[in-house]
Amino acid sequence: MLSSVNRIMLGLAFTAAMLLLGAMKHPPAGYSVKLGRLKYNGGGDWYSSKTALSNLAKFCNTRLGMRIDPAESIVDVSGPDLYNHPYIFMTGHGNVIFSDAEALNLRKYLESGGFLHICDNYGMDKFVRSQMKKVFPELDFRELPHNHPIYNSPFIFTQGLPKIHQHDGKSPQGFGLIYKGRLVCFYDYECDLGNGWEDAEVHNDPETVRLKALQMGANILQYVFKN
Repeated sequence: MLSSVNRIMLGLAFTAAMLLLGAMKHPPAGYSVKLGRLKYNGGGDWYSSKTALSNLAKFCNTRLGMRIDPAESIVDVSGPDLYNHPYIFMTGHGNVIFSDAEALNLRKYLESGGFLHICDNYGMDKFVRSQMKKVFPELDFRELPHNHPIYNSPFIFTQGLPKIHQHDGKSPQGFGLIYKGRLVCFYDYECDLGNGWEDAEVHNDPETVRLKALQMGANILQYVFKN
């Protein structure tokens, strides 16, 4: 549990963060938004899929006329910089640990209009589920139906998430945390969208598979920016 002193300090940090949210830092000239990558503790490789966000930004700029900075931001789960990004990407293969203060900071960010996309690069599932319970103890991940808007605009995925990497050979699933009627967290499981966004030579995926991954990523970003 947080001490009273820590609660006061966290409250002050949150107040500062809210001021930042009201006056976001401007990305470099020509761009309107910057994507964030979540840096977390526990030993998991939060830095994996290194070319993913850059390629997704370029795809969305070219195909959908978005103005996303291709240079990602590294965002610490404990810091106020969370509030400078409407979309935060979280990935890795292993352990994730949120302290009480980090879980509260992430919750406040999501309650305030932020969006977290968790991509299971393989092996994250049990860690993600337990740690997100710290963030929203009252919520459970729910599988989104295939008619959800995130699968249907601008690109149509009638069967939900595309299968990018085999992992355990299970069907891909898209889960969400819904807070007060709003989707605040999207979790792609047994799919690995982030690897599908990487440079072609990293995984040597067929272009048809990479295209599906990028299209699904574009759907996620458009959903975030419109809701």
